[in-house]
Amino acid sequence: MGKLFRDLWKHRAAVLLIVLLLIGQAYCDLSLPSYTSDIVDVGIQQGGIENAVPERMREETFNNIALFLTEDERALAEESYTLAEGVRELNTRDRQTIEQLDEAFGLPMVILSSLEESGMDLSGLSQAMLNSGLTDEAIEGIRKQALESMGDMSDSIISQRAVLFVQSEYEAMGMDLGQVQMSYLLTTGAKMLGLTLLMVATAVLSGLLSSRTAAKIGMELRGQVFTKVLSFSNNELNKFSIASLITRSTNDIQQVQMVEVMLLRMVLYAPIIGIGGIIRVAGTRTGLSWIIVVAVVAIFILVMALLFVAMPKFRKMQTLVDRLNLVAREILTGLSVIRAFDREKYEEERFDTANKNLMKTQLFTNRVMNIMMPAMMLIMNGVTVMIIWFGGHGIDAGTMQVGDMIAFITYTMQIVMAFLMITMISVMLPRAGVAADRIQEVLDTPLSIHDAPVVRDGELENAKGELRFEDVSFRYDGADEDALEHISFTAKPGETTAIIGSTGCGKSTLIHLIPRFYDVTQGRITIDGIDIREISQEKLHSLLGFVPQKGNLFSGTIASNIKYGGDWITDEKMKEAAQIAQATEFIETRPDGYDSPVAQGGSNVSGGQKQRLSIARAIAKSPKIFLFDDSFSALDYKTDAQLRKALHEKTGDAAVLIVAQRISTILHANRILVLEDGKIVGDGTHEQLLESCAAYQEIARSQLSESELKGKGGGTNRKVVPENGSRRFSPEADAACSGRKEAARHE
Repeated sequence: MGKLFRDLWKHRAAVLLIVLLLIGQAYCDLSLPSYTSDIVDVGIQQGGIENAVPERMREETFNNIALFLTEDERALAEESYTLAEGVRELNTRDRQTIEQLDEAFGLPMVILSSLEESGMDLSGLSQAMLNSGLTDEAIEGIRKQALESMGDMSDSIISQRAVLFVQSEYEAMGMDLGQVQMSYLLTTGAKMLGLTLLMVATAVLSGLLSSRTAAKIGMELRGQVFTKVLSFSNNELNKFSIASLITRSTNDIQQVQMVEVMLLRMVLYAPIIGIGGIIRVAGTRTGLSWIIVVAVVAIFILVMALLFVAMPKFRKMQTLVDRLNLVAREILTGLSVIRAFDREKYEEERFDTANKNLMKTQLFTNRVMNIMMPAMMLIMNGVTVMIIWFGGHGIDAGTMQVGDMIAFITYTMQIVMAFLMITMISVMLPRAGVAADRIQEVLDTPLSIHDAPVVRDGELENAKGELRFEDVSFRYDGADEDALEHISFTAKPGETTAIIGSTGCGKSTLIHLIPRFYDVTQGRITIDGIDIREISQEKLHSLLGFVPQKGNLFSGTIASNIKYGGDWITDEKMKEAAQIAQATEFIETRPDGYDSPVAQGGSNVSGGQKQRLSIARAIAKSPKIFLFDDSFSALDYKTDAQLRKALHEKTGDAAVLIVAQRISTILHANRILVLEDGKIVGDGTHEQLLESCAAYQEIARSQLSESELKGKGGGTNRKVVPENGSRRFSPEADAACSGRKEAARHE
């Protein structure tokens, strides 16, 4: 789970900006309910008069109010109003000053209203009281007596009656009260509209930044996983299935990316809006804060109960997705075999089982989570009913206004929604946490194949390509026995070294040790006397032209596949490689030639064409050492012979290692190694092995005709040694062998 937050910490500048935008959004969001409350309480109920501070009032009214003010309050009032033609105009907009005047004017206005209701004429009141010699102590006594008469509801009564006093003053001055009310409503509405637009802008910007940040995190994770997997040896690839690596690179990273967006948009916003809502609620002074505590406790209990039930299933879900991907991949890649063996029904049932297991788990989690929303709505509606019930009693008692209750409901819903957002993300976090752990498992996998701290690449600038195995043994991880034991031989430049043996004897394993798909367990492999573990992998692979047992092409064109070894390969080099690999005969028959499209995996070319393109790809690279891992198996005898003839003519200075099943492919190799149970049981030329190696003789009897065996591979009819003395290839002998082989087949 901490991995999710570590990824965010790498983008802390963007996260900080998002937080600032969310604070701005929350401020706007939390300000709107108070304006709604003002519209109800002030704009509608109070006719647009906010407080007991009139914008304008008659000089006589001002003097009457001043009678019941303290000396400091009277000085503040004199300073805040300007007299002009018998009318006092408010000359300040300072909020603190207005609040002080509101508090000072309220009680005098209530006293004056009471005197007026008793039938007293207020005109000339100030002069009469001054003439009567009323002292400040007497005025203070009147104020205290008025407050005592109002009891516990003094604040509410003072506020309401002061507003009525201001209304009557405006009316006495001939002001349009409707215009006053409309002006207030329009002003407040404009403020609400401005806040709404600002909130929309901050929400859009924070959403954009959140999406971009999460997308960047997803891109970085995909790049890290891809780079890591590219550096995996076969040991690491065997640890993870291909289906699992695909799931981790796609579905798991998508889960993390989606949750990162939620973390930035919801988890960060929820505490901001929640804390802000609590502060606002505390400012309403409704006495209903205990309802929020009840709601939060109820939500917490609900969420914990649901997560306790659903959490194990979330952890299981990713494993089931892996299983489904594995089954689907096996079925799709083995479709021809499935049809050939009439196993469609069996595979349908196997896929259906994996599919249903995932479906059942998803249905269970969805059903559990679907309980959450109705339960949340029940809590929210229950809270609303409680607020209205207890708030209604407060309004009836005069301790609360309607607008305050509306604002309280809104703030409470915002607080509850904040917890709801956290709840929703808490549902997704377990699955994302599992996905993040699975991604991290790939990234934390130690590499068994890595470059030495100091490499000797500089000594191979003019490499000859002499390959040597020195007492090499190899054992797979977890195996009880060695797959190869004490292998020693030298493959020299300009010569062909062939490896043959029964299935499972270790031929491909031996070839895979050279490019360091695995590292030797014992002994060492050298190129020009340098241990390949002291050569960087990049340099090592640049010296090798590897053609795997199963030709693998990439989506693109024929040209892009042949030039896969590097951008430096020219068109001329590409065409030459295709000609050597005997691929031009089918390339040139295609309308687009070398620009002909190649489907993923080379599914739109035949097996033989795929092998020839794979061989051309290796030839175009011009390596010092060729590694052919049973790479001629899909070729007919004629194409096989022609290809090897052209290869001999064009690559005479390179060392060639051939793993083969057919003796005809390696018949004229300079050296043939016979493997059996991971050991070399035969070493020599074809003729020598026919004389001395029982294992080779057994292979030969299964593949060669009786006449070929008696002639030890062709007798006088076969030209074994070319005029130049090389034993590498003999095309004429190959052709003769091919003809005899075909004749034997027809017989």
